[in-house]
Amino acid sequence: ENKKHQVLLGVTGSGKTFAVANVVRNINKPTLVISHNKTLAAQLYQEFRDFFPNNAVEYFVSYYDYYQPESYIPATDTYIEKDANINEQIDKLRLSATTSLMTRKDVIVVSSVSCIYNLGSPAEYSKMAIEMKKGMKLRMVDLLKRLSQIYYERSEFDFKRGTYRVRGDIVDVYPAYMDYAVRLEVFDDTLTGVSYFDPVSGIPVDRSILPEIRRGSHTMSVAQDEQDYLEHKMIEGGFVEIYPAKHYIAAEERRVSAIEQIKTDLAIQLKILRDAGKHIEAYRLEQRTNYDLEMIQELGYCKGIENYSRYFDGRKPGDPPYTLMDFFPEDYLLVIDESHITVPQIRGMFNGDRSRKETLVEYGFRLPSAIDNRPLNFEEFSRKMGRTMYTSATPSEWEVSMASGNVVELLIRPTGIIDPKVTIHPSENQVPDLLKRIEKRVANGQRVLVTTLTKRMSEELSSYLIEKGIKVTYLHSDIETLERTAILDDLRRGNYDVLVGINLLREGLDLPEVSLVAILDADKEGFLRSDTSLIQTMGRAARHILGEVIMYADSVTGSMQRAIDEVDRRREIQIKYNEEHGIVPEQIVKPLREKLIDEVIEEVLEGQGPGKTRLIELDYRQLPPTELKKEMKKLTEMMRYEAEMMNFEEAAKLRDKIREIKSNLNN
Repeated sequence: ENKKHQVLLGVTGSGKTFAVANVVRNINKPTLVISHNKTLAAQLYQEFRDFFPNNAVEYFVSYYDYYQPESYIPATDTYIEKDANINEQIDKLRLSATTSLMTRKDVIVVSSVSCIYNLGSPAEYSKMAIEMKKGMKLRMVDLLKRLSQIYYERSEFDFKRGTYRVRGDIVDVYPAYMDYAVRLEVFDDTLTGVSYFDPVSGIPVDRSILPEIRRGSHTMSVAQDEQDYLEHKMIEGGFVEIYPAKHYIAAEERRVSAIEQIKTDLAIQLKILRDAGKHIEAYRLEQRTNYDLEMIQELGYCKGIENYSRYFDGRKPGDPPYTLMDFFPEDYLLVIDESHITVPQIRGMFNGDRSRKETLVEYGFRLPSAIDNRPLNFEEFSRKMGRTMYTSATPSEWEVSMASGNVVELLIRPTGIIDPKVTIHPSENQVPDLLKRIEKRVANGQRVLVTTLTKRMSEELSSYLIEKGIKVTYLHSDIETLERTAILDDLRRGNYDVLVGINLLREGLDLPEVSLVAILDADKEGFLRSDTSLIQTMGRAARHILGEVIMYADSVTGSMQRAIDEVDRRREIQIKYNEEHGIVPEQIVKPLREKLIDEVIEEVLEGQGPGKTRLIELDYRQLPPTELKKEMKKLTEMMRYEAEMMNFEEAAKLRDKIREIKSNLNN
């Protein structure tokens, strides 16, 4: 019907992702799928790769394993420098996403809300790409200069992503967004050879092993071997196109004008600060900005260059930043998964970022341009939306109104499984009762999810169940994103039988082995026990033929009643449909996929409680190297926790202690 907004109300296990995949195939446009957390984004990424094996299915989330933003606390006169650990694999995937959008039409990007954050100009990113073809005139000195301009570093011994090396007439380049490296042979100022090889083994990639990759159409046909079109083009045609190793980039002429604009704005801001009697702040700003300018002039880059992105992008004060959404054409398709959570999350990103930046500007740590290094506000996001589909089992009124009430319900599951039966049990003796139910399910090879209200409750319940011989672990926000995915895989494999959580056991988790969901303190009204949250939590048991929900409560709240009524409504429709069509429910058997990102998952370490002071004050010089490494892991976990809680002073202390330990290890 060519409407711009559409709501898909789909119950758990009804095939929402498959339905979306068919829409993507039929509309045949570049597609952006936004999920509200990295774990679900990874799951969607894997599913879309299965549906579209020949397409460029990309993954775009925050690349920080640990992130402590730059901030200043006036009350204690404490400045905390930006500190972060970047995940190299996710950085590669992010660059791969933008490169695919520049070179292909059959692109599906699965993203978190990172897609609304400043990324740099797509026009500059594309303009700075180096295009080369076998036989063209090319001087070696010009090639090396161009590679340096797009932030490739020369490294003769440590050949890794984003580097190049020179050996006589041969230049090897390891593109920052690929798994292979390209070899360029230059002789007599001519590009005489273009080939591709494995950077680890050095073995050339044989052209014959590369399949024909169809460009510009979505297909759900049988998978061919997955290869990027750009890689294929490089080998087949003797043509190579190397994109920048970083997203923030500008041509030389833009860089010169940006430096002049920065100097002008610096003079204006210094006058404002001095007129207000803020001489220390003015001195601080002048020293810092001049240092950054010197780095930009010499290297083309400086630490925190994103705070000057407005100048390099040619934006005016207050203009929206360039984001991943700007890499898409105007007629792209946008899918907002679990929209009842994702839309409010997008709304909330702008204000929290702005208040921190304004403090930095007020006290002379940054120019006002830093405020424009920000996420989109919701109005700006709305203007950049393409044709949009909202998918949720519990869409909010806003999504329904945007779709003018045009809601498609997907209540029938292909397997015939109906929504789980809901039982209410008194809170008294809830844990012993829960243990009996768990033992019964585990004996039948089934899995159990338990939701609590606090992190402490989840940890204490896990400890109790472990004492009783249950294979259990907990899942909450302190656990790293990739580790969460590993825990969910372990649950499916049977390494754990029970998973205890707070707010992460709701939307989208695809766990067909789970037959029981237990909700503790279901009658405690609040965000975690709203009707929407309860319906979503109940849905985790809807993929099992024997699915059941037990709610521990002493009274029935309004939220509980609305949730139960909605589940009963759906059950009635499902049972009637099964009877009319002679459908017998079948258990879902879903194979385990390979992990999105291979990594060694470190054990979850304790250390966020009373032991923290002991760890900080411990004399590490007295410990052997093996113990030093253990203590460093504990401190790292605590540092991440403090940063997430916005306790930046504590996080900085822990960071300094970690650096001290590393120094001792090196010595």
